Amino acid sequence: MRFDVDAVLFDIDGTLVDSTGVVARTWRTWAEGRGLDAEEILRVCHGRRTEDTLALFLPRSEWAQAAAELAELELAGLDEVVPLPAAARLLHDLPEDRWAAVTSGSGALMRARLQTAGLPVPEVLVAAEDVSAGKPDPEGYLKAAAALGHPAERCLVIEDAPAGIAAGRAAGAHTLAVATSHPAAELTTADAVVPDLTACALQVTAAGLTLTITRP
Repeated sequence: MRFDVDAVLFDIDGTLVDSTGVVARTWRTWAEGRGLDAEEILRVCHGRRTEDTLALFLPRSEWAQAAAELAELELAGLDEVVPLPAAARLLHDLPEDRWAAVTSGSGALMRARLQTAGLPVPEVLVAAEDVSAGKPDPEGYLKAAAALGHPAERCLVIEDAPAGIAAGRAAGAHTLAVATSHPAAELTTADAVVPDLTACALQVTAAGLTLTITRP
């Protein structure tokens, strides 16, 4: 299978960098301190903004304090963040004006994670604070496509979480799922699912970009 597009829009956590362990430990530590069920939180938090997850478990008056506590825990775990396979190669092959990142995390945390992993920080990075509605709402991907100057329908969204895939589809983009943090069976709403980015090859052409899946 191949995608002929104008630009690629990446999620970050679980797509470009492996932060799954840090994220899980952060929520578990925080939940234990609050007397909440960590496993229930972990079932819904991946691919969502912190405030959208907190809204499911806390009254609004507690969101700001809880978000600050979680941010502190996440920043303390930066040294555990590593690039996912083939992420560096793929980003190196992409022209700077042909890719962007759309994340449910804060801009400061996501830039720090990319830098820690030795990956480039894109010129266009749409973070949690840049949208009024987080994934699965398409706002973030629509903003990123517009900032790059391409219609979302001509973009490929690469994601690892169901909420992100839903956001990409709602934006009208092509979608590719990497089964790095969720089982492939949970990602079947994407146009295609691969184990990770090593299954992809990128070619830059005069007409745009061609991303080919070289193996399932």
